[in-house]
Amino acid sequence: MNNTVIILLGPTAVGKTGVSILLAKALKTEIISADSMQIYRHMDIGTAKPSPTELSEVPHHLINILSPDESFSAGLFRDKAVKFINELHKKNKIPLIVGGTGLYIKTLTRGLFEGPSADWKMRDELMAAEHSCGKGHLYEYLKRLDPEAAKKIEPNDVRRIIRAIEVSLKDNRISEFQKSATTPEPYNFIKIGLTRERKELYRLIDERVEKMMRDGLLEETERLFKLNPSATALQSLGYKEIGSSIAGEVSLDEAVELIKRRTRNYAKRQMTWFRKEPDINWVDVSGITDADGILAKVLNEVEIIKKLI
Repeated sequence: MNNTVIILLGPTAVGKTGVSILLAKALKTEIISADSMQIYRHMDIGTAKPSPTELSEVPHHLINILSPDESFSAGLFRDKAVKFINELHKKNKIPLIVGGTGLYIKTLTRGLFEGPSADWKMRDELMAAEHSCGKGHLYEYLKRLDPEAAKKIEPNDVRRIIRAIEVSLKDNRISEFQKSATTPEPYNFIKIGLTRERKELYRLIDERVEKMMRDGLLEETERLFKLNPSATALQSLGYKEIGSSIAGEVSLDEAVELIKRRTRNYAKRQMTWFRKEPDINWVDVSGITDADGILAKVLNEVEIIKKLI
């Protein structure tokens, strides 16, 4: 038990946040976030960050630690997560990792390839090339540069495509780095995956986007663009589309529909990623929307968690 780590994962809008608060309270522990966007300050609504009340109920780590113009990586996540895990183990607490960023979870549980550090000048140049030469230009370039890596990346995932090109140009093919990954961390991972019937999940995603708009996503995005319009984080899902509306490129209604569609696609990609992660205890929470009900289903189906409480 002294090296046990619980991971609660699943696609966006599946219901992780509410049940994670209840589970952390039951375990008398703290939460380590595995969400690549909730690390940023001032980006609260668009990242579906836990509310101030939720954050006050249970100690959270790796939330609100960077400004939107700062960079973060899976390697940094691993290093910081390990630090908090070890600190919690010393307090005889079982760390609870919660999030939907598959790469972060994989990095912790299965290791990470060590590529070169970020070259922001090169990234800017590659992004400019994508804009000037048209959508798909960089993906075609990557297919020529490293066909094996290109097969593992979605054609519209420009950020990962740029990173793969950057690594290949600076040092070696990214696919070669991936073959020499670092070893996973030496913990006993208990992985719980929440899933829902697809139609229901998509409905919840649409409802969440509507709520984000009511809660002030437009105003939040306007404030962020005034602070630093070139911040990389503002190219993320939700902020990018609202930013296009602010710039007059699309109407606000069109931006909202884009967010819904792209979030649904993102959830689909998340599930594809998680299906490759071994040893996940999947819990289907279709038809259950309250956190208490989800927790009851988890405890009923994942017996080892019940024993730890």
